[in-house]
Amino acid sequence: MHDVQAARGASLSDQPPTGRPRLPLLLAVATTVVAGDVLTKWLAVDRLAHRDPVEVIDGALTLRLVRNPGAAFGMAAGLTVVLTLVAAVVVAMILRAAARLRSAGWAVALALVLGGAVGNLLDRLFRDPGPLRGRVIDFLELPHWPVFNLADSAIVSGGVLMVLLSLRGVQYDGRRASAQEPGTQGTEQQ
Repeated sequence: MHDVQAARGASLSDQPPTGRPRLPLLLAVATTVVAGDVLTKWLAVDRLAHRDPVEVIDGALTLRLVRNPGAAFGMAAGLTVVLTLVAAVVVAMILRAAARLRSAGWAVALALVLGGAVGNLLDRLFRDPGPLRGRVIDFLELPHWPVFNLADSAIVSGGVLMVLLSLRGVQYDGRRASAQEPGTQGTEQQ
């Protein structure tokens, strides 16, 4: 492997990022997540307020409206302002890193987290009891699992995808963190 790198004149880690920028992909996926989250929360409030939970799939999926003042799974209910600020920082960090994205996989993973964070952040900013203290609308309930929403699902899915990409050695700029086999490209796109 070292001979292949030497023949090319640089180690894999010294190679510049390759591939096209993935900012449009990140923005498209994040926008889709936010739109889906806003729409489903609007429908949940409109259709589930002041009524008993609706069992959609017998014993597997129930629609139950919950106004969550805390983080995931109802934790940290007294820290709504802190959670709002943390979400805003996460959004800013992802947007800052987005210009350097060259990996489609990382763009989708970060977009899922970004879209989910923005979706829940909108609730914290614009829902009762007021700005920075708003309660997040949750409405999906699985057996033995806390009630959640589309934004929560996107955040978890993005996190799982990030772990998988990391385990595969895919970096956000499209390079591979680990050495490649001879005869393969060191800047494989994902």
